[in-house]
Amino acid sequence: MARLADYFVVVAFAPGKRGSGDGQGQILQRFPEKDWEDNPFPQGIELFCQPSGWQLFGERNAPTFFIAVLTDINSERHYCACFTFWEAVEATQLQNCLRKVEEEEEEMVEEVTALIQPAQLFAPKSLVLVSRLDHAEVFRNCLGLVYTIYVDGLGTSLETVIGSLLTCTIPITGGAQRTISLGAGDRQVIQTPINDSLPISNCSVALLFRQLGITNVLGLFCAALTEHKILFLSSSYQRLTDACRALLALMFPLKYSFTYVPILPAQLLEVLSTPTPFIIGVSSTFQSETQELLDVIIADLDGGTVTIPECIHISLLPEPLLHQTREALSLVLDPELEMADLAFPPSTISASSLKMQDKEIRAVFLRLFAQLLQGYRWCLHIIRIHPEPVIRFHKAAFLGQRGLVEDDFLPKVLEGMAFAGFVTERGPPYRDTDLFDELVANEAKRMQADEGSKVRVLRHIKELAEQLYKNENPYPAVTMHKVQKPTEGCHLRLHQRPFPRLDEGTIQWIVDQATAKLQSAPPLVRAEKKCMVPSGPPLGVLMERHGIVLANSARRLEVVRNCITYVFEGKMLEAKKLLPAVLRAMKSRAARQCLTQELNLHVQQNRAVLDHQQFDFIVRMMNCCLQDCSATDEHGVAATLLPLVTAFCRKLSPGITQFAYSCVQEHLVWATIQFWEAMFYGDVQNHIRALYVEGNGEENHSEKEEKSALEIAAGQCRLWPTMSREKQLELIQKEESTVFSQAIHYANRMSYLLLPLDASKSRLLRGSGFGGDAESVSNSFITNSIAGSVADSYDTESGFEDAESSDVANYVVRFINRFVDKVCTESGVTNEHLKGLHVMIPDIVQMHIETLDAVHRESKRLPPIQKPKLLRPSLLVGEESVMDGLRVYLMPDGREEAAGGSIGGPPLLPAEGAVFLTTYRIIFKGTPTDPLVGEQVVVRSFPIASLTKEEKITVQAQVDQFIQEGCAQLQLRSCTFQLLRIAFDEEVASESAETFRKHLGKLRYPQHVSDTFAFTVGQSAKPALQPKAKEKNPSLRTISRNLVKNAKKTIGRQYVTRKKYTPPSWEHRGSQQHFPEDHEDEISVSEEMDKGTLSSSTTIRPSDKMTMSHLVERACCRDYQRLGLGTLSSSLTRSKNEPFRISTVNRMYAICRSYPGLLIVPQSIQDNTIQRISRCYRQNRFPVVCWRNARTKATLLRSGGLHGKGVAGLFKSQNTPAPGPSQADSTSLEQEKYLQAVINSMPHYAEAGGRNTLSGFTSAHMSGSGKWGSIRASGRMSNYALTTEIGSRLAGKELLSTQPNGSPSEASFLRQHRASLYIIGDKSQLRGVKPDPLQHWEVVPIEVFDARQVKSSFKKLMKACVPSTPSPEPGVAFLRSLEESEWLVQIHKILQISVLVVELLDTGSSVLVSLEDGWDITTQLVSLVQLLSDPYYRTLEGFRLLVEKEWLSFGHRFSHRGAQTLASQSSGFTPIFLQFLDCVHQIHLQFPMEFEFSQYFLKFLSYHYVSSRFRTFLLDSDYERLELGLLYEEKGERKGSQLSRSIWDYVERLNKKTPIFFNYMYAPEDGEVLRPYSNISNLKVWDYYTQETLAEGPSYDWELVQCPAEELEEATLPDTNAPQSRRKIIWPCYSNRSRTEPDAISRLLEELQSLEMELGQVPERWKDMWDKVKAFQRAEAQADPSGRMGASSLLMASSLPHQRRSLGVYLQESGVSSTINLSLDNDASSTSTPSSGKQGGRKSTSTLYSQFQTAESENRSYEGSLYKKGAFMKPWKPRWFVLDKTKHQLRYYDSRLDTECKGVIDLAEVESITPGTPTMGAPKMVDEKAFFDLKTTKRVYNFCAQDVQLAQQWIDRIQSCLSDA
Repeated sequence: MARLADYFVVVAFAPGKRGSGDGQGQILQRFPEKDWEDNPFPQGIELFCQPSGWQLFGERNAPTFFIAVLTDINSERHYCACFTFWEAVEATQLQNCLRKVEEEEEEMVEEVTALIQPAQLFAPKSLVLVSRLDHAEVFRNCLGLVYTIYVDGLGTSLETVIGSLLTCTIPITGGAQRTISLGAGDRQVIQTPINDSLPISNCSVALLFRQLGITNVLGLFCAALTEHKILFLSSSYQRLTDACRALLALMFPLKYSFTYVPILPAQLLEVLSTPTPFIIGVSSTFQSETQELLDVIIADLDGGTVTIPECIHISLLPEPLLHQTREALSLVLDPELEMADLAFPPSTISASSLKMQDKEIRAVFLRLFAQLLQGYRWCLHIIRIHPEPVIRFHKAAFLGQRGLVEDDFLPKVLEGMAFAGFVTERGPPYRDTDLFDELVANEAKRMQADEGSKVRVLRHIKELAEQLYKNENPYPAVTMHKVQKPTEGCHLRLHQRPFPRLDEGTIQWIVDQATAKLQSAPPLVRAEKKCMVPSGPPLGVLMERHGIVLANSARRLEVVRNCITYVFEGKMLEAKKLLPAVLRAMKSRAARQCLTQELNLHVQQNRAVLDHQQFDFIVRMMNCCLQDCSATDEHGVAATLLPLVTAFCRKLSPGITQFAYSCVQEHLVWATIQFWEAMFYGDVQNHIRALYVEGNGEENHSEKEEKSALEIAAGQCRLWPTMSREKQLELIQKEESTVFSQAIHYANRMSYLLLPLDASKSRLLRGSGFGGDAESVSNSFITNSIAGSVADSYDTESGFEDAESSDVANYVVRFINRFVDKVCTESGVTNEHLKGLHVMIPDIVQMHIETLDAVHRESKRLPPIQKPKLLRPSLLVGEESVMDGLRVYLMPDGREEAAGGSIGGPPLLPAEGAVFLTTYRIIFKGTPTDPLVGEQVVVRSFPIASLTKEEKITVQAQVDQFIQEGCAQLQLRSCTFQLLRIAFDEEVASESAETFRKHLGKLRYPQHVSDTFAFTVGQSAKPALQPKAKEKNPSLRTISRNLVKNAKKTIGRQYVTRKKYTPPSWEHRGSQQHFPEDHEDEISVSEEMDKGTLSSSTTIRPSDKMTMSHLVERACCRDYQRLGLGTLSSSLTRSKNEPFRISTVNRMYAICRSYPGLLIVPQSIQDNTIQRISRCYRQNRFPVVCWRNARTKATLLRSGGLHGKGVAGLFKSQNTPAPGPSQADSTSLEQEKYLQAVINSMPHYAEAGGRNTLSGFTSAHMSGSGKWGSIRASGRMSNYALTTEIGSRLAGKELLSTQPNGSPSEASFLRQHRASLYIIGDKSQLRGVKPDPLQHWEVVPIEVFDARQVKSSFKKLMKACVPSTPSPEPGVAFLRSLEESEWLVQIHKILQISVLVVELLDTGSSVLVSLEDGWDITTQLVSLVQLLSDPYYRTLEGFRLLVEKEWLSFGHRFSHRGAQTLASQSSGFTPIFLQFLDCVHQIHLQFPMEFEFSQYFLKFLSYHYVSSRFRTFLLDSDYERLELGLLYEEKGERKGSQLSRSIWDYVERLNKKTPIFFNYMYAPEDGEVLRPYSNISNLKVWDYYTQETLAEGPSYDWELVQCPAEELEEATLPDTNAPQSRRKIIWPCYSNRSRTEPDAISRLLEELQSLEMELGQVPERWKDMWDKVKAFQRAEAQADPSGRMGASSLLMASSLPHQRRSLGVYLQESGVSSTINLSLDNDASSTSTPSSGKQGGRKSTSTLYSQFQTAESENRSYEGSLYKKGAFMKPWKPRWFVLDKTKHQLRYYDSRLDTECKGVIDLAEVESITPGTPTMGAPKMVDEKAFFDLKTTKRVYNFCAQDVQLAQQWIDRIQSCLSDA
């Protein structure tokens, strides 16, 4: 029983302090005046009576009523029911009050009197009931009755009523009805709830949802649970109270434990800035004060809005619960929603009453909590039963089982205070139960089953709502209340007497009487309803992380079990094979649990002694298993491993044993105090359960075994009151000592896992090192402990600042102390015991350190695990080893194929082997560590000269099972697209690693080019020569003194430095120059060279003829003669009718050191003019002719860019009269003359009479839209225009249209005024140059990239193609980084400009390319233009000549750009030549039939131009080669080793042996000019950059690659009796595909060769054989005009006569060999005919290439489109038919592109083929003769072709097929 009301208080208005306008509340009377002992009077009631402040009003207000809630210090809530009415205040009365205020000032009084003269004022007065019960309506009635008696002057005495009110007692709970009367003829029935644990909400919850809506309330609900601050605003106090009450009711069964003030008075508003969470209500008059609260969620009840500040994130319920809750709420609150779309909605929709709706909403939330907390009782640990149950909740396990570890909401709730209270209140196993307990225990399955069905969910909600409603209103018929109410409008009466002062004595007497009566009455014994709380079903469905159920196939678990069995049976090889699979399987939780179960089976009596290898395997599995556990160990894997790591051990020596725990310390979980607590509580629970199970004797042991700890505890709690005191004490003492002994045990366990094996290292663990893939530890490894991180984790809380200075032991002691303090205090261990523990812990730790010391010492002595023997790499002849193999691991990089990657397959990397350093290469050779591929050999190597970056790295954790801490790790990157990430084995001393780096550095950057491998090869290794000055070098001493001296005088040494050379001005060059006058050019070369032996091996005989012939034999001259650009007769006479001559002006390299000795210049230009002109150009590289178009006679010239002065002179001052004969003028005039001479050399220029209109062209040049027509017609449209700059200049400022490959359109070439010479120059240099209409040349300024951009682009390209670390999505990352590198953009630009120049040359204009210094981009462009324009350069011999001429003779700085020596180290590697080869590769892809050489040839050059194996690409110019004596050695007597002299000789020799460099598809067209597409979409990434063959390393050193294959074949031969499988496995990154699976032609040639060998013949050269076959095939083709060739012709489809090749597009119409379609998949019949419309129009081969990429793997002998009549009653439809001779069938498809065959007609079933007739629905507009029928044994097919000829062709083809069969 409880008092209905504790206090009755009358509070009146009193004036406020001086100066404040408001008044204040003042308690007039309170009853009883003494506090109740059990319930002191709450302070501050007067503030809550008028929450907005005490004020006077000018009129009477109606009485108000609301309930405020006060919380006392013991967190008891007091409900203050405030009934307020207004009384008149007389002015005099007010003044009297004011006077009483001390130190009153006069004017203040006058002011007040003046204020209140006009009208009467009214002051509020409140009657307050204070109660601990929440019966709002009863309080309203009681206070209303008191007011009625006073207002209406009823006869009843107020004292009696108030006395009765204070003495009335009612039951708190149990559902009883109690009728009370206050003695004024009234009667009220008080209804108590059945169960007081369920909150009572009346209608408040339903109202809250009405005011705020579903989403808002759900947000507030989640915010309250996750401890945010919530503020309600409303102008009604009662509504504030209701809203707060509703929010609390929703949170049931959790109880809100923070500040809870439904109505906050104005004076206390600063409470809102408290840092703790709260639920507070404030009158909306104070809305403005709440604006600046930044972390408070404000719910405005009147406006229906919820405002969430930006800085607050509310975690919402996890899906699918959130969605289900929303749905259920909408079913309850808006039942019409379901019916809104029905055509015939039910006439009445029964909406529940507000009270019922309120309960239904609460039922939804009750269900929600039951689902959220389902199975929570299975995660409770009971750690003490007596004297009081102590219960802990295992949060991590609960979240883990629910699969909600990563969830945002539930973990926060479980961490919160409300949940802690929930565990304390609902944890005990023996207590009262309520609706929630039943719901969790018994309805879980039902709720799961109901999930999908709204009807069933609603039914369940209604059932629960019934129970909740019943709890509040157990009796349906409530007796009528009878309470007097005041008369209407009584508060407005004018002469109302004030509320009387009550008689204290009377009321006190009534109260005392009642109290005495109560004391004499017998105490009411409340019936105990305690019972055992049901636990409900355990969590059944275990969800993997992120809620995805991982399919743990039984196979995976089988592998784990087998592996462990093998380990314990000692079958180590078997186990080793399974181990990688087991380690991979550890990602799944089931496998981890399976591992722990299996290991458990092998532990006897807490000990399992293993041998070293077994120990190693078990430790690796444990580490792998632990590395995927989180720090909280939510799946309990670490918990089950904990006993095992102290069980498995190995004997190191007599008396010294190493346990597994010393090798698995590197995991975050061991440093997490929560993990240890949960483990400890779990163990304590088991031991305490055992105490009581054993205590009950053995007879019913089997049943007891089943009982859970909570059930046993419930039984014990029930018996507790019946036990004797002694028995109770004994049990308490037993439990306490159990906990104590566990605490000691855990102190030991923790020291095992926290102390590192090598305790001398007081090292903090790297913060990031945890949770890595620590598959650590082999026998000789020592792992580190977590101790370091332990310190970190608790320093913040415990305030230990000296973390660094202290050692590991102290950390561990502190950590264990903290743990012990916490768990022992919680589980009630006595203080004495606790002190004892603190004394023991340091000793435990110290003892353990001593034990570990011995273990550490012994483990160091273990023999290391047998390592694989080092494999020696094969070396080239002359390649010598510099450093023998250092044992290393080759780590995987970002190329994922080798590591298993997305394609699957066992990982080849990491591999274990050795790294070797030779004079030529750096080589890794070893075997994969993965046992499944342990037999394979992995080789990765690259030439030392190609090394671009060497850096020390730290390898990520994924592979540190091999690497020990502190081992050196290097990353070596090469520009041949190789990457070696190596980690040195621990046996390699760090000095060796350093020596390796030093040697590498020396070899990579030698002092001089002559120290590179190409020069030193074959010499016995001697110490590196001291770098001497070049002049004193013995090999140079004999070079003609004159040559060197003069050249040096002329150019100085500046050339060698990397600055731009600015020549001295003409005036400063004295007469000592060697060409002061023109006639001196007759000087004989032999004088200069007579004494010289240019190199030690090649002497040049001092005869004039011989020397000249050497120069003439150079590549340049051979080519000039081929092009008809002038000859050099022995007498040096010039044939005057030639437009050009070969000048020897530079034979001493005096004018331009980087040019060749012989140059082509216009006939009319004197040599001394050249000397002057050269000064205008950078590096003196003046314009020289390098190629001439045989047809249009246009020439291609190259030069360096102009110096600023030269530009100005040439273009700006040419027309202004000079004030005097200035030097600049004469130079620019000479320059002009020079260019004019070039223009004059063009034949059409003379014809056109000096004005270059295009009339001089023959119509043949331009007719039939020439080459352009063919490209335009080829259908590969593209909208990629040239940069408008170039295009518009060419088209006379107006670009009409652009061609598909990005060159200007035809129209733009037909302008009236065309320049005869275009100068392609750099835009930045030519700024400000005005084009001059009088000149015959035009400048085309273009923007090009410089060498720096190429360098940085190449770096990015290397990182894209060979990333050093794997990325999460490799495909996307590759494309992204490829785009960022802009490599393809540069290639696009080069090709684009090249095609432009080709176009200009082809239409008769000469072009001078004058960019940068004339040796980088100029060389690229000039070479590409020649390659595209002249088929000769597309042969092997021609390409060699092109490279020798343009790249070597014209001085591309190979040494400088390749950073080949120490001097050029800083400039870095800039692959200009590689970029050129990439462009050639792009053209090769687009025109595969135009090149004699293969793609492999280009890769071979790309590799060896940086490898320094050959001398060809070593120096910067002919001059430097001459200086070193290299220039003529190739032509000299071939003595000594020719191994590394010339790459061309090597290619020539190799080409004779094998067709590796030959392109079988080579079938050139005469004089074909190629115009490749340059758009980026047409460019492909060269596979040279991306492919690698780990089986043998790079395949470009042919001798090395050839050996292994033969050995392998021999090895496999003997085993002939076994069945030989023809299957080969080709791995994408391992095998060399072209060798394991050669193409058909290579294979046939090889077979031929081997057959010839068997027959004892001398094998024929492959080239002769190939030529014979081609000749035979041509003859066969001519002899068989019908078009049906034999099989050999299939092989040679590429070698058809030319005119047929070019008409490839019309093959069907022209009836050429049907086999052609194998190689040319043609478009003609499916697309419209090309725009030229003339079938005979000659097509360029580029047309063919567009269709070249056929994806068809099937045989298509003939194909085309036919109409086919469907089966009976079906229409005609066009289909694509394919006649297949091989399979002897006619297939048809929906369309040409369709790959899925729609039907097949077997030709074997065809009976006849006859002309047909049109039937119903046949295509109109088709000749009748185009129909034909095909009769088979099954049915007749009707066909219709597009025209008669096609029909005839089809009939012929099918007939021929039938006859062939």
